[in-house]
Amino acid sequence: MTDRKYLYTERAHYMCPNMHFGIMAEIGAVFDANGIIKSIDALKSAHPLMRSLIAEEQGSSRIYYEEHPELEIPVTVKEADDNWLTDYEAVSTAGWNVQKEALIKVFAYPSGSGTRVLFITHHLLCDGRGLLQLVQEFADCYSNGTEPLCVDEKLMKSLDDLPGGSDLRFISKVLINDSNKKWHKEGHKVSYDEYLKFERDHDSKQYIKREIKCVDGEELDTLIGLCRENGVSLNDYLVAKMMIDEGTDKVVIASDIRNKIKNYKKGALGNYATAFGVVVKKRSSDIMELAKAVDHEVSSIISKPDKEMLVLSCYFNMDPELLDAIAISTLGSFDSKAGRFVGSKMFGYEKRDGHCITNLGRAESSVIEEGVFIPPASPANRKAWGVLTINKKMRICSIDS
Repeated sequence: MTDRKYLYTERAHYMCPNMHFGIMAEIGAVFDANGIIKSIDALKSAHPLMRSLIAEEQGSSRIYYEEHPELEIPVTVKEADDNWLTDYEAVSTAGWNVQKEALIKVFAYPSGSGTRVLFITHHLLCDGRGLLQLVQEFADCYSNGTEPLCVDEKLMKSLDDLPGGSDLRFISKVLINDSNKKWHKEGHKVSYDEYLKFERDHDSKQYIKREIKCVDGEELDTLIGLCRENGVSLNDYLVAKMMIDEGTDKVVIASDIRNKIKNYKKGALGNYATAFGVVVKKRSSDIMELAKAVDHEVSSIISKPDKEMLVLSCYFNMDPELLDAIAISTLGSFDSKAGRFVGSKMFGYEKRDGHCITNLGRAESSVIEEGVFIPPASPANRKAWGVLTINKKMRICSIDS
């Protein structure tokens, strides 16, 4: 079938644990459980990926989003004093069978005279910016009756969808081609049932600590003013702060590429982001001097498509079934030298000492009062920050794992 939406770069999230994240939003509208469910149904009608499960194509190695119009999005109505972080952790430890469970789960809580919602999504549904857009659509629908815009997602299918010059450099391509050849010689693959067993075992041994820091009012105004005076962004500052706090010279940051690729449709779900490592070898103890060095490195990377799109190019060049085997080969008992090499040398799953920041930026909203972005707890990272600023209220959710 030519109209099937196959997984390409999304394939990297298919058989990897902790590939979920969330947004908690405080909405200034009276709590209405039925209104919440109706708004979620409206979102599902607007977005094909929301009403899809993941299916494996018979007779091939391809997997795709299979639409199920009758699919119900789980909406759990809670009490006002229930802890949403506790609910998030319960989802994290339960595992996620994407062949049988919807790719998003919603919790709703009365909150004073308003409503609190927690959206938890699998990375196969969207990236962080996509989830923020979805929460904003929900809030507009729930508060004002605004119908979400129907968008038929068009996912990235090949290197041709990326900016010119995005393909791998010679050495990287040789490494991946060699890994593909070794994988083919091994002559086996990971079944999804085998992965789910590994995921349950892996999750049962994890301890993930999540904390939230609030920066708003005069403190945030002062920080933004200081960044402007020094010609750096707030994100540059946060990267520098993580480098100093954690004693590291490398931080991986997420980068939204919606305005750089050819097939993104405004409002579509899916993954339209990349990630790259920012390295500053000579760290200054002065945070603003370090932020300037970070700004220089980021500017250099995003000016070169082969550097900014490196991780996506890796996904496009790698055998999809090898992508499936990376996590379980490095962190579990599946025996694959090719998978373990890629997982340890390229993805950082062996050392698991990475540092990462995903900043969804700043938004003004008349219906959302504030929000918290809970980033994925990637197996490659020891520390991750999720940053979201709504109505001049910045929330940083830190993860230690």
